[in-house]
Amino acid sequence: MDQTLREQFDGLMTKYTELLTGETDEASKEKVQMWALYTYMSKSMPPLVKHWNEKYPDAKDGMKELIQEVRELNEKYREEQK
Repeated sequence: MDQTLREQFDGLMTKYTELLTGETDEASKEKVQMWALYTYMSKSMPPLVKHWNEKYPDAKDGMKELIQEVRELNEKYREEQK
């Protein structure tokens, strides 16, 4: 993969994370990236995600926590912007 594309995509993820949560640090970007990809996969390939959830129940719980954390960060950020 082209390095320029990687850098440009990283910039996109940074801005997306900032607009969603108000944060731009690497940990926040990783959480948002996992949240976005998991959400997309659960909508585009539900049987795959269902299988993964059944195979790894601890990971499923971890994803639930991550999704809730991103949701809370987003709600908090939106309230601060009012």
